[in-house]
Amino acid sequence: MYEVGQIIKTKKPHVCGSNEWKIIRNGADIKLECTGCKRIIMLASYELDKRVKK
Repeated sequence: MYEVGQIIKTKKPHVCGSNEWKIIRNGADIKLECTGCKRIIMLASYELDKRVKK
């Protein structure tokens, strides 16, 4: 479903104002990097499904 290097958009923006994230690592937990401020977070894949714009 998600591929490394793919850019996804979330429903709510990050604190920096950007709502685009780049996928760095895929698996049970998905590692994301904000395209605005370069902050890195990890989310469970089911939690990311709730946050992504369809």
